[in-house]
This record gives sequence, structure tokens and C-alpha cells, in this order.
Amino acid sequence: MKTGRGIAILLAAAATVPLVLAGADRPSIAAVPASHADEASTVRRITEPQYRRAITDIFGADIKVVGRFEPDLRVDGLLAVGTSAVSITSGGLEQYETIARNIAEQVVAPDHRASLIGCTPAAADPAGSACAGQVFDRLGLRMLRRPLAPAERAALVATTLESARALGDFHAGLAAALTGLLTSPDFLFRIDRPGAPEQGRRMVDGWSKASRLSFFLWNAPPDEMLLAAAAKGELDRPEARARLVATMIASPRFADGVRAFFSDFLHLDDIDLLAKDARIYPAFSSAVAADAREQTLRTITDLLVDRQGDYRDLFTTRRIAMNRTLGPLYDVPVAERGWTFHQFPDGDPRAGLFTQISFLAQHSHPGRTSPTLRGKAIQEILLCETIPAPPANVNFAVVQDVDNPTLKTTRARLQAHLDDEECASCHKLTDPMGLALEKFDGAGQFRTTEHGEAIDTTGSFADTHFDGAAALGRLFQRNPQPIDCLVQSTWRYAMGRRLAAFDKPVVARLNADFAGTGYRMVDLIRAIALSPQFYEYEPASPPARMAGWPALATKGAM
Repeated sequence: MKTGRGIAILLAAAATVPLVLAGADRPSIAAVPASHADEASTVRRITEPQYRRAITDIFGADIKVVGRFEPDLRVDGLLAVGTSAVSITSGGLEQYETIARNIAEQVVAPDHRASLIGCTPAAADPAGSACAGQVFDRLGLRMLRRPLAPAERAALVATTLESARALGDFHAGLAAALTGLLTSPDFLFRIDRPGAPEQGRRMVDGWSKASRLSFFLWNAPPDEMLLAAAAKGELDRPEARARLVATMIASPRFADGVRAFFSDFLHLDDIDLLAKDARIYPAFSSAVAADAREQTLRTITDLLVDRQGDYRDLFTTRRIAMNRTLGPLYDVPVAERGWTFHQFPDGDPRAGLFTQISFLAQHSHPGRTSPTLRGKAIQEILLCETIPAPPANVNFAVVQDVDNPTLKTTRARLQAHLDDEECASCHKLTDPMGLALEKFDGAGQFRTTEHGEAIDTTGSFADTHFDGAAALGRLFQRNPQPIDCLVQSTWRYAMGRRLAAFDKPVVARLNADFAGTGYRMVDLIRAIALSPQFYEYEPASPPARMAGWPALATKGAM
């Protein structure tokens, strides 16, 4: 398998598999003609974390995922929405092939064969046909999140045997077929297919319901419990679905699902790209950035999952996860190793999400704060408002001149910048809230002055005056707009698409029910998972999104 010829044969064999993998005795989605485009519903590419979770769940933590993934696309504020709006480029297919080939080689390696393959060619079956069939009977359901059709199973076995003859090794042939399976559309995409109607609604089938539930609640592919329920038809019955949802929410994996939502909702994945000027913020590092994201996610799951708290308290809570890396930036001594929880006292300037480093540092420049970026993040992420991009010819010289001897504070420089009427219309929306956070520098550390001048953090939100980040958080706690935004965003995240006009009734009902449960995030997620609309079939046009697969097969045959 290490020779150039061997790898070329493996790729050629693997490349044929995506075109024969099918759903319920139908052709591959890549080969579905336009006249049959309505045979599949919404198509969503699985994200990198979901891919990694799938490999761990199917093959175990010993199998490593090595390689680069194409970046996910944020659409309408969410990566989850972007998953249904992107295809895979030819370069991306090459990357998936490389990753898949490495995984397959690990799976068939001598140290994993006994546990992951579990059989070898025998005297009665010297070519290994029966063994290959057993492997795909066991792995096919988990990898495709639905049963293999007989034609698919036969094609995978044939690919294994043909590749084994060409490479002179059964396990190399098995790796070729596994590589194809790992690069098939049915593995890389979540493809919804129609099922039986329910209460007058056209629904997705049981396997699609299992995937929708699992990716929403756990950010992972369905496990054996869910797949067994789909096989028995339990997911087609609302009362059985309710029992399964309760079991899933009670699972420790539910916290992973909540973390995934808030990581997307709050754009915490962007922290990976965060960098600060070390001369200005020497205490900030890549380790601080990573731990700041973890701090926010731990704080959220502690409040909303472990303690079943009110979502609105996220804007005011003084209880925050803390470790030794972050302690110096918060001026908090941390004696314990690992993570602990710290309670800031009443009156402390630290209170709520707006005063966490993940928010403050992420929405700042490398060498200075930015009330505009912070205010824009508040408006777009937490209030679901759209702030237009600045005109291309805007002059930022006044704002960027941090050494201006006359305009010493950011507020003063922004005010001078607002003399431009074209800029003022947007800055009036963003800057008042962003200026409330100015007592925290670009790394999220507290300060009271800027260049010797006292920092003014007054402003207004919803026609109410406030002074400082903690006061702004209290206004958010009492205002309905952040709640409306959260409900809309959670629904869009669950469905993987933009909000449509026909969604308004279900979102309004979810909003009312959310209020009735005391704004408990667990109850909002449960309500979505139990909603019939969550399982409705929505036809799409997948062939256009998967146009790369025929080209991949052609390349493999060259």
C-alpha cells in the first residue's frame, strides 16, 4: 500500500464507491437525474467536529483524524445554516480522500484488525468475500446512518475483492472500500429522505429523524440506540419520540450538543484565529484564547444544563469558570489545578457574558479595543440585527490614532469620526453598547483610565440609560429582543437554514413556551425536538450541490 502504484490503485477503487452507494435501492445522490431531484430533501454537509465525532464513535478514540478540512461557511450568522449552502470543491474532495485513506489504513492495521475488522479470509472463503460482507454489515449502518441496500453491500464487497487482487492483500482491498465509503455523499452529507405522512404533514423517514435528533441534541451521528429505534419505526410515533428525546437530554452527551450550539451562536470558533499584539497585551496568548472559549462554554453549560437556569441570567451571572491560565487576566488568584468556578462579588465590574474575555478579546483589534466591533457583535449575534459593512472609502485615521494628544479616549476619537454623516447612521447603532465595555481593554483586562483620562461607559439601550457593562447586562436580562433572537437562532440552527415566512407560527409558539418554562434552555431544545415541524420534509436540489462526485470518479479511473 505504500508504493505509488498501490496508492493509485486504492484511489481508483475508492473513487468508484461514491457512485454506487445508494439510498433505499436508488442510485447515488451524485447520479440522481434532475427529474428525480425531489427524492431527497435538505442536504447538509457534516462539520469538522461532527466528522471527528463520527470517526471516534464508529471506530474508537484510537483512530486519529489527520488532515485539513475545508472551512465551514457562516451564513445568516450560523455555521449550521452554512452547511446546507455549501458544496465541496475539488480540492476539498482531495482533502477528504487523504483523510479517509489515513483512517482506513489505521482501521485495517494489525493492531486494530482484531477489534475493528474481526475476521479474515478462511479456507472456505479464501478471497474473503464473507468477511468483507460481515464488516460492511456492521459498519455500513453506522457510517451511512441508514441500512446498506443489497446493491451497495455487493458493490463494497466487489470493490474489496478487486482491490485486494490488484494490491495482493485482503486488508489493503478492505481499506480501499472503506476509503470510498468515507468519501461517499451519504457519509459526508446529511441527506433527508421522505417518510410516511404524520398528522397530514409530509415527514422525513425514520433514519433521517434519527440524524436530525442526534446532530441537534448531541452534535454527533446517531448511536446504536437511535438507529435501533429507527429500524423499529419508533421515531415515527410522537410518544416514542418523546421518550427517546428525554433519554437523550438526560445523557451526558447533551452538554456536547449545547456547547456546539453556543459555540456556533456566539461565533466562538473564530477565537482560533484570534491574535493580539504581544507588546501591548503580553499576558495574552493562544492558550489564553483557547481557554477563554472553554471558560464561556463551561459557564454556559453550568448555568443552563447542570443548574437548569434561566437563559437571561447569562447576561448577569457572576459565577464563571476559571483556571490558572485565565486567572491573571481577571486578577483572580487560582490555587486549584484544572477548572473551578469563581463568584465575583456584588458590585464587581465583572458580570455576565459581556465581561468575559471570549467576547471582549474576540471583538477587538489586535492592539486596541473597538466599541464598534463589540457593539456590532451585540447587535448581530444577540439581537439578530443586521449592521451593514462600512463604505469602502471610509477614513479610519482618527479612530486608529491611539496616540492623539487631544483625543485621548476611544470615545473621543469615535465622536470625532462621527462627524461624517455617512458613518454616523451605523455607529449610532453599535457604539453606545460597545462603549459600555470600554473599561475592558483589547485583551479583556479591566482598567479605569485610558491615557490618563477617566473612561466614560454611559449610554442607552431601548431608551433606557445605563452606565457600564454590568448595567447593560441587566437591561438585556429584562428585554424581550435577546430572547426573540435566541429562539430564532436555535430554530435556524436546528433546521440548518434561514428563517422562512412559514416558520413564524412555530417560532412564535416556541417563544411563548420558552417564557412559560422560565426561559430554560433545556426546555426550548426539548420543545424543538418534539415539534412536528422539526421533522417535516423540505425538498431541495442536492445534485447541484454534489456535482463533484462524478468528476471524482472520472479522476479515479484515469
